Amino acid sequence: MKLDLSGLEPATLHQRSDDNLCDVFSPSPSFKIPNDTDFDGFQKAALQMVKPAKGTTTLAFIFKEGIMVAADSRASMGGYISSQSVKKIIEINPHLLGTMAGGAADCQFWHRNLGIKCRLHELANKRRISVTGASKLLANILYSYRGMGLSIGTMIAGWDETGPGLYYVDSEGGRLKGTRFSVGSGSPYAYGVLDSGYRWDMPVEEAAELARRSIYHATFRDGASGGVASVYYVGPQGWKKLSGDDVGELHFKYYPVTENVVEQEMVEVSA
Repeated sequence: MKLDLSGLEPATLHQRSDDNLCDVFSPSPSFKIPNDTDFDGFQKAALQMVKPAKGTTTLAFIFKEGIMVAADSRASMGGYISSQSVKKIIEINPHLLGTMAGGAADCQFWHRNLGIKCRLHELANKRRISVTGASKLLANILYSYRGMGLSIGTMIAGWDETGPGLYYVDSEGGRLKGTRFSVGSGSPYAYGVLDSGYRWDMPVEEAAELARRSIYHATFRDGASGGVASVYYVGPQGWKKLSGDDVGELHFKYYPVTENVVEQEMVEVSA
C-alpha cells in the first residue's frame, strides 16, 4: 500500500532576530541558587526542616493469661496538640490488635488495609490468619514502600491456634518478635515502669494496672503524650477493652492531694 503525501507541504524555516528570540524564551529566574559546597549536609538539613515532629506512647506485653495492650490518645503536630481523643489501638479483627505510633494517616490506612487482607485470607483458607502471618504481611507491604516517607511504628498483638503472639513492625519493613514492647517518644519512661513491675504469672487485673500506670508515667514526663490511657486485653476469646482513664484523673489517683501539716507557725505577739 502506497501512502499519498501530495497534501503535505515542505516545512520552511523562519529566521528570527535576537529581539524576537527574547520574546520566545522566558527570562532567567530572579532568585539565586544557594551556593553550598556541602550538598549532602544541605540536603539533610532541608529534610530535617520539613520532617514532622511527632510523639506518642504505646506498649504491649505477653503474660500468663494473654496479652495486655495500652496506649495514650494525644495527637501532636510539633508543639501543638491537635487532638486528645485519637484511637491508637486499632482493631484489625476480633482476635488481632494493632497499635499506632508515627504518622496517624499512615498507621490508620495500612492497618485498615491489613484488616482487609486478613479477611480475604480467612475467606480463601477457611481459617483465621496467624499473628505471625499478619505481621509478616504488613512487614512485606511496608518493605516495598521503604524510603518513600512512610512513618509507622506499630505492634501487632493477637491470639491464634498457637497461643498469644506479639510483633513489632516499622515503616522500613523491620519485624521483631518479643514479649514486651513500647513504641513512641514516651517509651523510655514506660519501659522504666513496665520492666520494674513485670511478672509472668500476673493476674489480668494486675497486668492491666501495670499497663495503665506505665502509660500514665509516660504522659507525665513526655509532653507529646497525654489524653486517655486505654487498656485492652487479648485472650483466647479475642480482644476486650478493659478501661479508658483520663491521665489527669489518674495523677490524683496515684498521687492524692494531702493536707500539709504545719510543724511550727510564727505568730505576732502583741506588746
